[in-house]
Amino acid sequence: MVRAKFYVTAVLPSVLLQPVVCGSKENEVFFKYTPGGQIRLDILSEETVKQFEVGVEYYVDFTKATPPENTNPA
Repeated sequence: MVRAKFYVTAVLPSVLLQPVVCGSKENEVFFKYTPGGQIRLDILSEETVKQFEVGVEYYVDFTKATPPENTNPA
């Protein structure tokens, strides 16, 4: 698993996030390993979009997914 820390830069129909760069010792450590990038989430549910706030930081965990058994990769 890889853990990153991002903050929300915009809440539109999409939620836009950027990696944290400063503001705390923890953020400086995350910046050391994730100095750039962005995440864009296109969310259809208004209730889900309301859970994101501009300027608020969120942890993002990347865990390898196990593909379903009956998939046939192209």
